Amino acid sequence: MAIWHTRSNRTNTGARIKRFRSKRKYEMGRTPTETLMGEIMRKTIDSKGKAKKMPAFRVKYVNVTDPNKRVTLRAEIQDVEMNPANMDYQRRKVITRGTIIKTTKGRAKVTSRPGQEGIVNAVLI
Repeated sequence: MAIWHTRSNRTNTGARIKRFRSKRKYEMGRTPTETLMGEIMRKTIDSKGKAKKMPAFRVKYVNVTDPNKRVTLRAEIQDVEMNPANMDYQRRKVITRGTIIKTTKGRAKVTSRPGQEGIVNAVLI
């Protein structure tokens, strides 16, 4: 079954809103891409217009920026330490924006959106 991003069928007080039209293609959504650790796995998805998205399903490497030295290096992801977005994501080792990961260069905080952009960028902490 598809996911739809339409307005609610109820008002703030709980009254039902009468439906005045059918669903539209531009209101369609999709299930979240839950990026995990492992061998690189991406898939091209059509988005609105000519744009294409390549969400990352699995990633092995991260671009880590050291703010003190102002240098960006490629490091391997070793573990997902904490995910403040969702406790279940933390248990399942899902990588989202804001996740604290353990890399070969040290602990880092993810600043990109791997489920949307297909790449993992992080800043050392």
